[in-house]
Amino acid sequence: MSFWTNRIVFVTGATGFVGAHITRLLVEQGARVVCLQRDAVRANALDLFDLRRRCTVIQGTLEDYTLMERILNEYEIEAVFHLGAQAIVGAANRSPLSTFETNIRGTYFLLEACRVTRTVKRVVVASSDKAYGTHENLPYTEDNALNGLFPYDASKVCTDVLSRSYAHAYGVPVAVTRFANVYGPGDMNLSRIVPGTILSVLKDEAPIIRSDGTPIREFVYVDDVARGYLLLAEKIEEAGGEAFNFGTGEQVQMLDLVNRIIRLAGKAETLQPKVMLQSKIVGEIDAQYLSAAKVESRFGWKAEISLNEGLQRTIDWYRQHLAVIG
Repeated sequence: MSFWTNRIVFVTGATGFVGAHITRLLVEQGARVVCLQRDAVRANALDLFDLRRRCTVIQGTLEDYTLMERILNEYEIEAVFHLGAQAIVGAANRSPLSTFETNIRGTYFLLEACRVTRTVKRVVVASSDKAYGTHENLPYTEDNALNGLFPYDASKVCTDVLSRSYAHAYGVPVAVTRFANVYGPGDMNLSRIVPGTILSVLKDEAPIIRSDGTPIREFVYVDDVARGYLLLAEKIEEAGGEAFNFGTGEQVQMLDLVNRIIRLAGKAETLQPKVMLQSKIVGEIDAQYLSAAKVESRFGWKAEISLNEGLQRTIDWYRQHLAVIG
């Protein structure tokens, strides 16, 4: 029996990429999972992994406080994984108000429902490395100030601080994750560079880099991510009230990332990326990567999947599901 056998768990954002992988891992380990679904989007990750029949799926929004409190009470939820969010940076820039409503109001409604529900014993909330914003000295550590100023980044700063506030002010058993860019099978947000590039390459189309290709980022494979979420929840007595970075320590320029995908897909002789800009995008952060030393030293978590291995697994998955994704 695993730690999660027969535990009742609530996952927000379960139809999304990372949320579906957390749900999959919980189900595999015997948990009874309740999921929140806002929109019935075609080909969402929950359905792609055939998880819907193995969970209880509730239609609703994070901004509905009465629903949040009802779910936690009626299902006697013990653990909460909060990943529900408007997670697309471009959409946040175009529509900050809806992003703030979901990511900020939705978070404090859920946290308040957790505070007043006695069955809830462990909560893990998704922040992001984007919350750090710009810093001269890298990698980010958990002691760095949260300087995220663009709409999505700012919403994650608020999510992060609100969560830790509920831990310190009210004793809510909540910890915060700050992950590097997550990639892997089942990501249906094709505007992101990894799935978007893979789909282009598999269709024999030259992938487009919507920058000058020089920004540096860090990517972590989704199986390592799901494992990190469950570990933090299991260790909530020691982790409560704190934030933890999760990453690989492996950084890559965007042009190199795209070229790796082309090579791993076996298209190096036929495809070349199209670099759209000759200079940097105004306001874009040149480099973002973080240190995971704290979570490794405290709880022994380390990324197990290298970038090349993770990209190969991801390419293989999209190749097998190309007809569904289109």
